[in-house]
Amino acid sequence: MPISNQQVAGHPFLKGLYGDDYYPDHVLDRGRAILLRLCERIEAERPADLPALYVLTHAATGEFNDLEAEFDAAGSEIETVAREEIAEDFWFIATAYGFTEADAEELIATREW
Repeated sequence: MPISNQQVAGHPFLKGLYGDDYYPDHVLDRGRAILLRLCERIEAERPADLPALYVLTHAATGEFNDLEAEFDAAGSEIETVAREEIAEDFWFIATAYGFTEADAEELIATREW
């Protein structure tokens, strides 16, 4: 399903990490795909309120939890810089879909990184 929100479709997810050799591109590509799937789910399911949005963001956060093993295997990790970049992209997604009152920490509350 193509992303219909033009602000989201043109956003360079995880941009700050791609320029750093510490983060392998093939793992970042998987992270970017998680974020794009989150956008697709938001567009398909159209959450009516913040609790419904948080269900979707928590599921995507769980996928990032699973991705941490791939970061580790590649000699990298989801550390402070990566955490901030990922969290900023979750916040961007929430606000781009009109959830300007979303709590940035609650968006990724299920994180293990």
